Amino acid sequence: MKTIALIGCGRISKRHIEAIKDNPSLKIAIVCDILEERAKETAALLGCPYTTDFHTIKDVDVASILTPSGLHPRHAAEVAESTNVPNIIVEKPISLTLREAYELFDRADKAGKRILPVYQNRYNPLVAAIKELITSGKLGTIYQFICNVLWNRNDAYYAIDWHGTQELDGGVLYTQASHYVDMLHFFFGEVQDYKGFGGSLRNLETYDTVSAVCRFKNGVIGTLNATVNAFPTNYRTEITILAEKGVIRLSGTNLNEIEHWTVEGVEKPNLDFSIDHQYGKGHNTLYKYVAEERFEMFPSRDDVLSGIRLMERLSY
Repeated sequence: MKTIALIGCGRISKRHIEAIKDNPSLKIAIVCDILEERAKETAALLGCPYTTDFHTIKDVDVASILTPSGLHPRHAAEVAESTNVPNIIVEKPISLTLREAYELFDRADKAGKRILPVYQNRYNPLVAAIKELITSGKLGTIYQFICNVLWNRNDAYYAIDWHGTQELDGGVLYTQASHYVDMLHFFFGEVQDYKGFGGSLRNLETYDTVSAVCRFKNGVIGTLNATVNAFPTNYRTEITILAEKGVIRLSGTNLNEIEHWTVEGVEKPNLDFSIDHQYGKGHNTLYKYVAEERFEMFPSRDDVLSGIRLMERLSY
């Protein structure tokens, strides 16, 4: 039985709690939030103790950093240095700047701790299938992609004090679309050239809409569009891949449907699935890998740094 500390009891913590409860080999041992009432309520639901100071947490196998985005690198580094927790899960994005990401990994290395970045879309069955198809060479040369993240975050969402701020949110590429930036690296490797435009159409400190054109080192060219201004709720995510031996289009609220499949010699897989919330089921798989100590299934440091490099350049 592996024990877990949840640090941050806000919006995303509910998804982590669901995923952990789905695995009988995992147990939430303690929760933490700077707001005592919120920590107390979460602890009461789980039947575990709580604290308002994560520096006091000890003797658990994993700490999950679920605090506001801009605080992730500081909190993860302090957990690495001030506690005896060996494994530190960090929700996306692990930082808002490349400098902070390098510093986090450096501090964790010196403390002898393992950073486990949350990019749960890698475990989406359709995303995993496309990755395998690309790696196998069955698509031949990849020519182009079109990726769209067309979501909604209403005014109530931005009424939360840190949402939409430069200091702690980072904008649509960080807080909403970072999984899809990571997916592009997962599929195509390192970006070589890029040009992007962003706008704060709702007068936030950060971009709520971004459009970018990218060329990867392997020659693949494509566009990424991300927004939180779809009306009245999340519309869809979608990616189209055009290759030498096929055309594939994934869509749905969380890339959970195959909308088009024409691949030479490869039948359309029966992998469409339904989801009951916007996050999908990737966190369940993530925690399964934690339980099994399959840490190699998390994205590599180079992948994470590459994605943050692109997000930073397009977002500031």
